[in-house]
Amino acid sequence: MADLPVDLLALLRQVDTPTVCNAIEVAQGRRGFNRFTKGTMQHSRPGDPPIVGYARTAKIAGLAPPLEDAATIRARRMDYFRSMAGGEGPTAAVVEDLDYPNCIAGWWGEVHVAVHKGLGLAGAVTNGVMRDLDVMDDGFPVLAGSIGVSHGYVHVVDIGTPVSIHGLQVHQGDLIHADRHGALVIPEAVVGTLKAAIETVIASEAIVLEPARANGFDINLLEEVWAKFEAART
Repeated sequence: MADLPVDLLALLRQVDTPTVCNAIEVAQGRRGFNRFTKGTMQHSRPGDPPIVGYARTAKIAGLAPPLEDAATIRARRMDYFRSMAGGEGPTAAVVEDLDYPNCIAGWWGEVHVAVHKGLGLAGAVTNGVMRDLDVMDDGFPVLAGSIGVSHGYVHVVDIGTPVSIHGLQVHQGDLIHADRHGALVIPEAVVGTLKAAIETVIASEAIVLEPARANGFDINLLEEVWAKFEAART
């Protein structure tokens, strides 16, 4: 786990996840980065600032009753909360529902959002279900696979092991960035150069965006600025 510079954290909390994805390719010097979720996900508060944090992972299930005794299930849930409360900050919950794509259990609702926010986590990413959208606390975004009404037989199955969320493999301690577009893992190797790479992405896009949004833009000007844009981007 790389140390996260304060200025980089501030910037990551201001830019969207597609910008970070582009910036990782700039930092790597090539296209082809693919540690991101695939497909459309649901966001509890579209437009909220992104989730940025080191992953605290777990696996749940809820389609069928657990096979273990109730005392074991209760104890594991408290172990889960202890794990979520651990780790160096900022942190974010990344929870795989093993019933995917047939998830029914709304692990992320009013109570668990309040609890995880109170424990200091920045948000949650899951392939499972969220509910209680109208009464979730502000300031804790959830990026989920679906929206539902039930908690089913939801229970914790595993804690701290690698998880899979819509094609994205996440290990405990991975640095994630997520918003309404999806989630990605920021490679540790690019942390030191990522701030400059984000600034490069923003500056290169401005080459086209500023004239395109100004009066007098036409195809001739586009040909001129697009050549500069092509030369500046990865």
